[in-house]
Amino acid sequence: MSDAIDASLSRMRPPPRNTVGPIAWVRENLFSSWSNALLTLLGLYIAYVAISGVVNWAFINATWTGSSGADCTHDRIGACWPFVTAKFSQFMYGRYPEAERWRVNLTYVLAAAGLIPLMIPWVRGKLYLVIYMFVVFPVLAFILLYGGLGLPVVPTELWGGLLVTLVVATTAIAGAFPIGILLALGRRSHMPIVRMFCVGFIEFVRGVPLITVLFMASVMLPLFLPAGWTIDKLVRALIMVALFSAAYLAEVIRGGLQAIPRGQYEAADALGLTYSQKMALVILPQALKLVIPGIVNTFIGLFKDTSLVLIIGIFDLLGSVQQNLTDSNWFSPNTAMTGYVFAGIIFWIFCFGMSRYSMFVERRLAAGN
Repeated sequence: MSDAIDASLSRMRPPPRNTVGPIAWVRENLFSSWSNALLTLLGLYIAYVAISGVVNWAFINATWTGSSGADCTHDRIGACWPFVTAKFSQFMYGRYPEAERWRVNLTYVLAAAGLIPLMIPWVRGKLYLVIYMFVVFPVLAFILLYGGLGLPVVPTELWGGLLVTLVVATTAIAGAFPIGILLALGRRSHMPIVRMFCVGFIEFVRGVPLITVLFMASVMLPLFLPAGWTIDKLVRALIMVALFSAAYLAEVIRGGLQAIPRGQYEAADALGLTYSQKMALVILPQALKLVIPGIVNTFIGLFKDTSLVLIIGIFDLLGSVQQNLTDSNWFSPNTAMTGYVFAGIIFWIFCFGMSRYSMFVERRLAAGN
């Protein structure tokens, strides 16, 4: 009897620590052979050199206080953070009037108030949040940012910095997504005229760079307008960026449509659903779920491409950094690198946030769930 008890207790003992847990993972993945161990040590050395260089530049040898570029000129090569501190408001708002910048901040608050609950799955009232974000908020944002209803008008020529980056990115994403769906459906349409138009538009847009499209919107389009007519430069850029991104997004969505088994189409037809019902209720929900990585990848590329509006004289975040580098008061060998690193960090935060949220959505909408 005692032997049986001892045997059962021995079976209940946990496995040795060197076979499970972090130690086992390190042994299995990093030091499983002499070649893996060599590569691991080499990688650790490269990481140490890179991280130590960044730490030295950004913290140890950096200048933290000062009022001009002369304070950042010394033998040590480090960041000039006083430049970012002094120009921070211009990086965020551009030349937006200082007395009216509360309107920009209020717009950010209203956007977060609708977007954050919309992104949280367990928050109820999603229909009202969607109506708010796509119907109510755009009107409020336009009134707050541009003016009207008693607020002084702030022309878009004064907008700049992160404000322009977010306006171009969010507007283009919101416009490109439905247009991309329509183009993807049109390219698979059985109506020749619709299919030819969609194919021609997609192939034409994909065959030219975004800079060319922006130049056409800024320089060529006004030549074809009637005398006395004009369209705001920022509005032209928003439309062109949205159409440009919609062409690429259409191909991503078309890939999801082609991945849906034919039986899903036949099942929807057997239920007597119309084409609109079939696409909205059966096909598109499955197709969009399959191509979430591609959609988010397109959105991330679009967010980074907003810096190209500088070519047509619209100063986004990167443009504001470059514009302020011409200030002779802040001339130093370290100023330019500091400004570009600051802009890169801001871009990385937004792009990384979109990437992580897309991974969360993928896990939540996985086929097993």
